[in-house]
Amino acid sequence: MGSRSMTIAQLHWGFPPTIGGVETHMSILLPELVARGHRQWVFTSTVEGVDKRMNFHGVEVIHSSVMDLSRVARTDSGITEEQVAKELKAFLNLAKPDIIHAHNMHYFTRTHATVLAEVAKEKGIPIILTAHNVWNENIFLELTAKFPWDHIIAVSHFIKKEITGIGFPNERVTVVHHGIDTDKFQPLTEVEHLYDKYPRLKGKRVIFHPARISLGKGGDISIKAANIVRKYIDNTILVLAGSGNIIDWDQHMDGDMEFMSELIRILDMQDHMYIDSFSIDQMAELYNLAEVCIYPSTALEPFGLTMLEAQATEKPMVVSRAGGMPEIILDDINGYVVPIRDYETLAHRTIMLMQDKVLSRRLGKTGRHNVCMHFNKEMMTAATIEVYQETLANYKK
Repeated sequence: MGSRSMTIAQLHWGFPPTIGGVETHMSILLPELVARGHRQWVFTSTVEGVDKRMNFHGVEVIHSSVMDLSRVARTDSGITEEQVAKELKAFLNLAKPDIIHAHNMHYFTRTHATVLAEVAKEKGIPIILTAHNVWNENIFLELTAKFPWDHIIAVSHFIKKEITGIGFPNERVTVVHHGIDTDKFQPLTEVEHLYDKYPRLKGKRVIFHPARISLGKGGDISIKAANIVRKYIDNTILVLAGSGNIIDWDQHMDGDMEFMSELIRILDMQDHMYIDSFSIDQMAELYNLAEVCIYPSTALEPFGLTMLEAQATEKPMVVSRAGGMPEIILDDINGYVVPIRDYETLAHRTIMLMQDKVLSRRLGKTGRHNVCMHFNKEMMTAATIEVYQETLANYKK
């Protein structure tokens, strides 16, 4: 296909200002594609107080109620195939894309998948899926293996293995790891001024859990580990990063927070905790204030952007042996990998890193080099464009 300009119609349930891993990934990738001359359109859910049509760093965004995941997930949603087809066709008629690129549309609803397949075939447009997750449910099997995806992008080798394991052709799955802006996330030579913004952290030794606050992300494991660490390291504080505007289709967040709040009270950890919602810019600052970052996910984590962000700011990270995370964090190279739910080993590794500054710096420096060389946004964008070009070249209407 050469390097001609393409128009891509991106589909996902959420997009900034909605926050989440997929949303963050798209907020990095799509403006980069625009900068390289490829028009980007997004079809996503409505957001209270946000116009139906908006521009995000050169990306044209259309909000539609038929993409509201909290509504779609309900059995009584009232959303019909006719409504989805009408809205999707109107969007595609406006965008006139060369390719449809769906994110995580291999789950949640057969209605949207059925309509997408029919409309794409009718208009003669290839469809690509980026699989950010896998699930052990029948709908995942049906909408991944049996759906007519022209190509699938997997965000890790773990995800690719899961997808090919259920029968999708290996040659039509490409691994494209996430990439980040290594200028936005970088180590600061001086951080004293940041304590004006985060006075609670002044004089504290910060452990940062940057993933979404939930049991699946290991929030309770981090709390248990920090309870051990504080007995060996004075002035320890655990920062849990929440977010106010995030997709939570199962409505588990309140229950998870209630459980963790009670755990904090039982362990008498109130003075050793800092929980709040933080923007992307604030996250970059908090990494710089941390000594160690931890992400003890208890789910089969597909990738985890926070691993790249922590490394880019030269912070060692301790993760659980879950999903795709061991592809990025290598034991005693740029961090440590511990067994799932093993809060004691997590605490031990954290204490070791906080006590051994030479070790911590070595792992942090290696992590930054790793991200700059292999997980930057430029490499991710180039790899995605290559998938687009190959898919168009192989597409048979």
